Amino acid sequence: MTAGEDIAIRRKRLRYRAWHRGTKEMDLILGPFADANIEGFGTAELNRLEQLMDEEDPPLLKWVMRQEEPPAHVDRDFLESVIADHQERIGK
Repeated sequence: MTAGEDIAIRRKRLRYRAWHRGTKEMDLILGPFADANIEGFGTAELNRLEQLMDEEDPPLLKWVMRQEEPPAHVDRDFLESVIADHQERIGK
């Protein structure tokens, strides 16, 4: 397996994870985000996505909906890109 195949498999795995979160709300936020962006992501962006997806759904949903501030360890710039993508999709 080459490095290119490795990243293709990683993209496929993360895309699947984005659509199969455990809560439908997060599926509908992260799934479309992954569909739209993941093919253009390199290793650094995939790491950022994976780190964000390691968070639990209930607090992650609250952060995306701006009901709570995320803790300091959360990559806010990347979270903001997810939020902006979601808001664009729902027409806000």
